[in-house]
Amino acid sequence: QRSYTDCDVLGSRWRVAVPNKPDTCTGLPDPVKGTQCTFSCSEGEFLDMRSQECQKCSGGTYSLGTGVAFDEWDSMPAGFISHGMNMNIADIYTNCSNSTWIPKGDYIASNIDECTSTLSYAVSLKKAGTVSFEYFYPDNTIFFEFYVQNDQCESTDSEGRWMRTSEKDWTPHNLKLNRGNNVLYWRTTSFALVGSAVKPVLLRNIAISGVAYTSECFHCKPGTYSAKPGSAHCTPCPADSYSNKGATVCQQCEVDKYAEAGSGSCKRRPACTTSDYFYTHTPCDSKGQTQLMYKWIEPKICSEIVEGTVDNSTGGSVKLPASGQMETCPPCNPGFSVTNTSGCEPCPHGSYSNGTACAECPVGTEPVVGFEYKWWNKMPDNMRSSVYSREYSDSARSTGWEVAGEYIYTTQGDLDSDYMMLSLTVPGYRLPHSVAKDDERSELSRISFVFETQCTADCTLYFMAGYSERTNDLVEHWSGTTRKQSYSYLVKSNSTVSFTWGFQRTQAYSEYSSDFAKMYTVQITNVVGGVASQCRHCALGSGSASECVPCPPAHYMVNGTGVCKSCPPNTFIRADQTVGEAACIHCGPNTHSNKAHSACVSDCRLDLQSTGGGEVLQYDFTPLANITSFQSSPRFTSKGLRYFHQFRVGLCGEEGREVAVCVDNVTESRKEVRGYACQSTVVPSEVRGQSVVSSQPFTIGDTLIGVTSDTSLDSIASFESAFITKSNLPDVIFYYRSSETTQACKKGRTTTIRLRCDPTVARKDQITLPSKCSEGTCDGCSFHFLWRSLYACPLCTESHYREIVSACIQGIQRTTYVWQQPLQCTGGVSLPAQTVSACVTLDFWLKVGVSTGTVAAILLISISCYFWKRTRKLEYKYSKLMMTAGDKECELPAADSCAIMEGEDAEDDLIYLTKKSFFTKIKSFSRERSSDGFDSVPLKSSSGLEMEMS
Repeated sequence: QRSYTDCDVLGSRWRVAVPNKPDTCTGLPDPVKGTQCTFSCSEGEFLDMRSQECQKCSGGTYSLGTGVAFDEWDSMPAGFISHGMNMNIADIYTNCSNSTWIPKGDYIASNIDECTSTLSYAVSLKKAGTVSFEYFYPDNTIFFEFYVQNDQCESTDSEGRWMRTSEKDWTPHNLKLNRGNNVLYWRTTSFALVGSAVKPVLLRNIAISGVAYTSECFHCKPGTYSAKPGSAHCTPCPADSYSNKGATVCQQCEVDKYAEAGSGSCKRRPACTTSDYFYTHTPCDSKGQTQLMYKWIEPKICSEIVEGTVDNSTGGSVKLPASGQMETCPPCNPGFSVTNTSGCEPCPHGSYSNGTACAECPVGTEPVVGFEYKWWNKMPDNMRSSVYSREYSDSARSTGWEVAGEYIYTTQGDLDSDYMMLSLTVPGYRLPHSVAKDDERSELSRISFVFETQCTADCTLYFMAGYSERTNDLVEHWSGTTRKQSYSYLVKSNSTVSFTWGFQRTQAYSEYSSDFAKMYTVQITNVVGGVASQCRHCALGSGSASECVPCPPAHYMVNGTGVCKSCPPNTFIRADQTVGEAACIHCGPNTHSNKAHSACVSDCRLDLQSTGGGEVLQYDFTPLANITSFQSSPRFTSKGLRYFHQFRVGLCGEEGREVAVCVDNVTESRKEVRGYACQSTVVPSEVRGQSVVSSQPFTIGDTLIGVTSDTSLDSIASFESAFITKSNLPDVIFYYRSSETTQACKKGRTTTIRLRCDPTVARKDQITLPSKCSEGTCDGCSFHFLWRSLYACPLCTESHYREIVSACIQGIQRTTYVWQQPLQCTGGVSLPAQTVSACVTLDFWLKVGVSTGTVAAILLISISCYFWKRTRKLEYKYSKLMMTAGDKECELPAADSCAIMEGEDAEDDLIYLTKKSFFTKIKSFSRERSSDGFDSVPLKSSSGLEMEMS
């Protein structure tokens, strides 16, 4: 075979002969000067190596000229490499070796697990070229990127590499390539964490231009053909025809066989069954009549003449029932009126109708604007149906739902795994004039619908909402047979303008064609450009007699009138009801209404009675009011991918406070939810340069119910048994409720955050989850958290410290204040500074005491001596009286010569004891008594002479 050598520095090359058998080097032609390296052929041509001239491709083949194409994916083409890898930063145990791109015949499909799968192809271009391909990217829970690396391993720009989701089936993509080596990468990473909900990315028709040359043409693959020489591509065969490889014309299928467009063979037509047709109604005529019509599902592939086993008496194919039965048209939907041609047209603004004729709203009322569909004679203008195949099909079948008068129902798809899609799109929302705008009021609109499903297998009805049909996020789903029921969804963002219902009979390729879903009514409120089915009373403004205005804050409207009446103090007005006294709702404990009286808030400060009815505890949780994030313990998917549930909390605060926000940074919708508390699922990853990937956000608390130490409030019970404490301080519990309802949480979600005083924790994010419920909830509806912190302690008061008085040292005494231990308070009053006071020392008082004692002793001795002398004197007188009494009884003694006579000086007649020395006194006491029994007592006469009396 002939080939070119590599180009030299001058851009020249030689044509040489390469032996087909090894070790054969004789008899080969001499090298010939080749074409310049820049030489190339046009599309539909190839380079003939003998003549080194371009020749046209023959019929049944095609050529890109200077490019290569890959449109057959029965196996992995040469040069393509696919491998799986783990992008989880901290997880090294996930096995992703089998997570690769898989050839599917006409296309190649990506993986659908949480691993990252890469498809690559290396090509060397002799001149600048392009790469083009078609992709089908329906699932925004997958990251899909395409980029090119050059010789220096430089990649394409980081923004343009991310593919947008497919608005329609197959989306073309083109990118310019530079001269030299180029490595093409297609990479997908899923973060849905729900394998059954992930739809793979599909690739097909990859073409690369700018290669050196094409020395041969490629045969058209089965199902395509090229009739003329010099074709640059092959044309798919039309429906009911087929072709083999390299065909120049398509062959028609036999009568009892059929083929889809682009088929390489024909299939036998099955017998028609009741599942192959559907019924619908024609538009109403001028007489108000509609015609019941039966139609085959297109494209029709069944046969009415083929015998088969079906559920009828003849055992053969069923015939299409006769159409033409006339029925009375149902009334128009509310807000519409009947036209002269028995059609329906919307009522003008300011009027309403029940489906018959329009009427002006009376003065003092306003129309309740929206859409309410409950009669299904025709598909509404803002609704459409379609069929989405999980595995792409070229089928022209596009009707997924059909109208049937009182309801709309699902038709059949090509496969039972197809999704029957029904979408509703609105331009936006506007609150009524009678409703005051407020930041705390999150509800813009409400969509409600009544439905039922009947299933024999694992059918599922999905409800999605978002910005567009292709970027909607899953809101709720129902599996299996469900009775007739209603569901409501609150719209909180003006960007949520698209709603989609999808019904899938089964995920497998089985026959459950009889399964169906029915939609009876669909109602959405406050829609821009909507119609009204009724008018309601409203308050009138002072400037215009017919202009509706909101009632003043803290006022409700008296039922049946336009009169506004004040609500009781500390109440707020319900968002879904502003009429009647029941619209006024009292705020919970330790909360107060905001300025607009649309919600209750907390300023993070409250007073609570301590346990046992003691002192009042004052709390200030302002240091904990900032947005706080925390995570659950790690969880793992079947592949071992590690992920967490992340929570964000904004505990309290007045109006204008910062709110907790959880986002979805995976999908294009960039959905975010706001409230006091929210949850999202995060996966550590290096994709897009992000440290974590966040998805599936939802609120778990957007309304503050109250703050108290009670273990239950407003039918919300805290998980007390999971957070046992031995402290004598009560836990302070914040109660929240979310207005969003789900199939599992029909009353919405609730959250309790239990604040516990812990002086050892200075951090502000020490939040723990119940040990029995590692995700923060045991039922998915009630969430419970414990927040331990120093800042959860009550404010310090005078009772939390005591004083210590020092000894008096050198006339100075110090008083020091210390906290009571263990200290269970924070902030509040400060510890008083040490005080100093003057004092008297102990030595001084000791001297005073000794001196006082001495004086007292001397005084006591003196008094004792005095009374002792006095006693001796009396004793003497008594003795004297007894001696002079004589022997006569009852006779007073005669007067003694020493008695005080009249005229005598008493001073001179006093009797004194003779002052004697100590020995003299002893001698006197030792004297013998006289014969009369008396001691001798020396006396002094009046003249001062001493005499002795015996």
